[in-house]
Amino acid sequence: MDRKVALIAHPARPDVDRSVKAVTDALTARGIRVELGETPQAVRGAELILVIGGDGTVLRAAELGRPEGTPILGINYGHVGFLSEADPDDLPRVVDQIAEGQWAVDRRMTIDLTVTLPDGTVLRDWALNDAAIEKDETSRMIEVEIGVDSRELSAFKVDTVVFSTPTGSTAYSFSAGGPIVWPDVEAMLLTPIAAHALFTRPLVVGPTSTLELRVHADNARVWCDGRRILPAPCGSTVTAVRGEHPVLLARLNDSPFSGRLVTKFQLPVTGWREQSNLR
Repeated sequence: MDRKVALIAHPARPDVDRSVKAVTDALTARGIRVELGETPQAVRGAELILVIGGDGTVLRAAELGRPEGTPILGINYGHVGFLSEADPDDLPRVVDQIAEGQWAVDRRMTIDLTVTLPDGTVLRDWALNDAAIEKDETSRMIEVEIGVDSRELSAFKVDTVVFSTPTGSTAYSFSAGGPIVWPDVEAMLLTPIAAHALFTRPLVVGPTSTLELRVHADNARVWCDGRRILPAPCGSTVTAVRGEHPVLLARLNDSPFSGRLVTKFQLPVTGWREQSNLR
């Protein structure tokens, strides 16, 4: 049986180039065809998308892997690397586990976005991490009304409102004071950033709810995963619902999400469990 792995790499790092060659040679020697490139054709028929880069490169891979339902395995050459599964030093182990088919798959919830323009035009997109509704380059702030399930909740002036998934709760929303939500919890988050109002706490809603935002004054734009942009001029309505299609992330071990938090954020744990056992 012909086995194929698609490979997507960060485009401008010499260390990545060396790793791409090493991984390609090692997998080819195991009888696995490696196709390098960011096209639907490169991904079609692949059992796995191997990403060598940071979280931004994983998000690029998600654009290709989501329609095909192909799992994505990230090797982190970026900073935090929350979407990645391994570090560069793990390359030999990663090659072995790919060759032996030893990986599990996490189904990560996405959100589907709809922007309805004032003239009735409907624009659609999606996000794995988040959709940031922010002031455009012509506006100092935007005035918005937010709601959930067709019920208005509040209105305020703001720089940005972030709609995010649990996967994205450790990204833009987290930097704005939003909660961390475990990835196996199906929920959506709404986090205002720099809002002029007394009540602008983050909201967490269930997977069957609809997040809603209306641009009441000035002009906005919607950044989907920081990669794709939709206009949202004054009078536009932005809604988010649970995505129809998840993104699949390949996992090489069963370590808990709490361990990932400690490692990626370098949290100051000092053996409290061992200390408590001594009492």
